[in-house]
Amino acid sequence: MSGETGLRERKKQRTYRTISETAISLFLRHGFDQVSVADVAAAAEVSKPTLFRYFPTKEDLVLHRFADHEDEAGRVVRERPAGQSPLAALRQHFLTGLERRDPVTGLSDAEGVLAYHRLLYGTPSLVARLFDYVSRSEAALAAALGAAPTGGGEPDDLTPRLAAGQIIAVQRILALDNWRRIDAGATADEVHPGAVAAADRAFAMLRSGLAPYAG
Repeated sequence: MSGETGLRERKKQRTYRTISETAISLFLRHGFDQVSVADVAAAAEVSKPTLFRYFPTKEDLVLHRFADHEDEAGRVVRERPAGQSPLAALRQHFLTGLERRDPVTGLSDAEGVLAYHRLLYGTPSLVARLFDYVSRSEAALAAALGAAPTGGGEPDDLTPRLAAGQIIAVQRILALDNWRRIDAGATADEVHPGAVAAADRAFAMLRSGLAPYAG
């Protein structure tokens, strides 16, 4: 039974990727607003009801890549080494992402990544839908911070939510700034030193304002 369950899950993941990759390819060639959900379903050889089971909205066909990172900040906090503060773990994770040119940090000059970001930031409905993904990232991080010791004071619900909102906002702004520099013509290698300096400055600002989580 477990083998059958695993097979079904792998098949679902393949279908999920096929639909999304087909959609993004069509959107990049023709424009997001010029391609209908029916066009995507036909190209992916699935029915519209099947497509909507995997992707509730047209925008989700593009933004599923962010869904893969929704719990990333929360996971970094939960899995950090003993003795390391949540903020230090998040800073190190972001710097490591810059080093390996992770697209989520905005520091990637791969043509496919640049094309994807141009599609995303050039389509108002995608930018609006992105807010939902950011909100879920904040919620996941807030939950992880809420379980982390803060070195004193009574635990509450608002403090981790405020902290998570600031941290996710900083990471989003840093990534967007990196992408804009690369989109203007710079290479990832050229942007990297400034991106590291900006990240260090941003996390230093967070440390001064988020002392309970800075260690």
